[in-house]
Amino acid sequence: MASNSSNTENRVQLRQLRPSFSSRFKEFFIRHLQVFFYSLGLLSRTPFATLLTAAALGIALALPAGLYVILDHAKQLSGDFDSINQISLFMKKGVSEKSISELQKKLKAYPEIAQVKHINREAALKEFQENSGFGDALKALKDNPLPHLLIVYPSLTHNEPDQINQLLLNLKKLPDVDLVQLDIQWLQRLYAIIQIGQRGILIIGSLLALAVLLIIGNTIRLAIENRRNEIVVMKLIGATDSFIRRPFLYTGFWYGLFGSLIAILLVNFSLMIISNPLAHLSSLYNNSELFSLGLMGINTSLTLLLSGCILGLLGARLAVGKHLKEIEPK
Repeated sequence: MASNSSNTENRVQLRQLRPSFSSRFKEFFIRHLQVFFYSLGLLSRTPFATLLTAAALGIALALPAGLYVILDHAKQLSGDFDSINQISLFMKKGVSEKSISELQKKLKAYPEIAQVKHINREAALKEFQENSGFGDALKALKDNPLPHLLIVYPSLTHNEPDQINQLLLNLKKLPDVDLVQLDIQWLQRLYAIIQIGQRGILIIGSLLALAVLLIIGNTIRLAIENRRNEIVVMKLIGATDSFIRRPFLYTGFWYGLFGSLIAILLVNFSLMIISNPLAHLSSLYNNSELFSLGLMGINTSLTLLLSGCILGLLGARLAVGKHLKEIEPK
């Protein structure tokens, strides 16, 4: 009984001596925070070499990011997409205003249609007389040759070429409609060009991401070789691989972060350079917002920062995992 009691007391004392979860978490956080700033201090000792490496990473990250921003604004090349996708419904001669109004309400209920605009035949004739240059000739006509017109704008959820083509087929079946007009081939070509651009950016981005991994991996490899003797001593006194690996991982993180920041600066600077020529081009089309490129958005910038940090950590992890095993005390 006495031995059982003493064993119980020993277990209680061991539990009391064991640190709590909060204290262990605090210690873990402090250690990582120390290494976090320690790795930054190591990079600050060689600012020129650090800047060169970060600049190389920034250029590699800036190219796909810049292409993505430009492609994201490509929808403005022909104005608003609603005007690109608009479908013209020319009504049959003799259709009353009441029938057109009822058809307009019916079309607005379609889930694939966002808006329907009615252009009166008299208003269309007046606009045609003012803009066509044939005003005097049209005045000689006894009757108005233009039909009533409905402009149909597909919704954003149904603006793919295949969906619009199906909508065209449905609209052609309407009894009061004489002609349905939309340059669907031009729209299909535009979407095909955008898809090619997206695939191209994906390929270029993947190749440059691999280049970033190689640059960071080679940089970390050189850092490991420069500290070989220090690593050997640390292993002799019992340091674990995770303890030795930690500063190199944070070094990769810093390289990825600095490279992403440089990439954001390069992309925004490039967009600012070409903004004036684009504004001049827009003025030639009498539309100041037709060709416009804004700076990188917050979401795009944060995505680029996150991608750079992840690539930095991954490149450092691959390099450390391979080369750290090759260093063993003799």
